[in-house]
Amino acid sequence: MISSLRSKNSWINGLLINSQFLSGRKWPAVYFVGHISNDMRREKKLKKSELHLLLMTLPGVIYLVINNYLPMFGIVIAFKKINTSKGIFRSEWNGISNFKFLFRSADAWLITRNTLVYNLVFIFLNIFLGVLFAILLNELWSKTFKKLSQTILILPQIVSMVIVSYMVYAFLSSDNGFINNSILISLGKNKISWYSKARYWPFILVFIQAWKSLGYNVLLFLASVVSIDSSLYESAEIDGASRIKQIRYITIPLLKPAMITLGLLMVGRIFYSDFGLFYQVPMDSGPLYPVTQTIDTYVFRGLSNISNLGMAAAAAFYQSIVGFLVIMTCNTVVKKVDAENALF
Repeated sequence: MISSLRSKNSWINGLLINSQFLSGRKWPAVYFVGHISNDMRREKKLKKSELHLLLMTLPGVIYLVINNYLPMFGIVIAFKKINTSKGIFRSEWNGISNFKFLFRSADAWLITRNTLVYNLVFIFLNIFLGVLFAILLNELWSKTFKKLSQTILILPQIVSMVIVSYMVYAFLSSDNGFINNSILISLGKNKISWYSKARYWPFILVFIQAWKSLGYNVLLFLASVVSIDSSLYESAEIDGASRIKQIRYITIPLLKPAMITLGLLMVGRIFYSDFGLFYQVPMDSGPLYPVTQTIDTYVFRGLSNISNLGMAAAAAFYQSIVGFLVIMTCNTVVKKVDAENALF
């Protein structure tokens, strides 16, 4: 058997000779031959299992191609003067006129400022609250209360923004709102016309966004907290470290990769906004435009009011390019500071 294997594979032959030379016996050679044949069988099994995994990813790949890559051909709309009778490809090219119209408009600075400032606040607040509540939940001893708390926190995430908008309206309505009729009147205060006073809405929108996304962020960070080796806490406790110090010197540093990854993913969409939050919750109220108008709502209103498809495509292209540049820049900075925590 050994001689037949030698004739088939020269490298196995060399391995057999070396094993016999080192040991002076015949059994190591047989052992190595069996070991090599087992490895070859394992490689074949791995290839079959990898094929199954690739087939499992096929639906997701098809979805990405149809939903994310094929629409990229529509980028030409941003550089054309669309004529619906001629179609997209037969319409005339107009260079960067759509971009000029976008940036020369009076609302260009307003929508860019609102989109950036709101998203920066959302990023820092979501990470901070997510880490805080994840640590608090991890400290709970009662499993029943912990599960109940997780359920309560995740419920807002699955509620439609349309429903949220009517819930907010039930609180803030000038005529029948809970705050005006039940709280302000009992305190002897005048009613507030919430949907015509812009100064209140930055705080309202930030609160609603934080409340709605808290459960999802908590689950992400709680998974990271639970995966931390418990022996680290036991060693720290033996050394006399309090629970606060264990959180400060063990939990938070080990959560840093998760915080950086989530932060980078959020930064990649810093020029996008939650359309439902900025359009449906304020009920599309005109007096609130200075604090609720973002790039997404501006594009929608541009399409619905003036039907300028080229300008809307230019704004979407602007969002994509700037978002790509921002995430690449942030990832490069993270890679230079701490290469292990970079996305790529």
